[in-house]
Amino acid sequence: MSSKVIKNMVNWIDENITNEPTLEKMADYIGYSHYYCSAQFHEVVGITFKQYVSERRLVHAFQEVKESNEKLLNIALKYGYSSQAAFTRAFVSNFGCTPNQCRKNTDNLCLVKGKEDWLEYHIAAVD
Repeated sequence: MSSKVIKNMVNWIDENITNEPTLEKMADYIGYSHYYCSAQFHEVVGITFKQYVSERRLVHAFQEVKESNEKLLNIALKYGYSSQAAFTRAFVSNFGCTPNQCRKNTDNLCLVKGKEDWLEYHIAAVD
């Protein structure tokens, strides 16, 4: 599988992040079996499809928390969390602060810069 195909997978995930992206849907889009896509994605990106989707959901949600006044519950539901509490737990676990704390802080508080660098590293590895 070429790096271009992996990059297409990564782009497809970002384009479909609020539509409950699944490995099966992505594999159908790419045109390979979901078993093959899963193995190749993990080998090249370094984490599983599911882990990658979770990370990207959080980064997209973080950006929306910082850039909008949308209710946190609506953001949580938009990015696939069952509740605001589940969203907050994931946010704190990954970024070291609550979504509300993050929104109130005008600096880029939290550990997001490190998280973005980590994700960008994995995306760049595909190019």
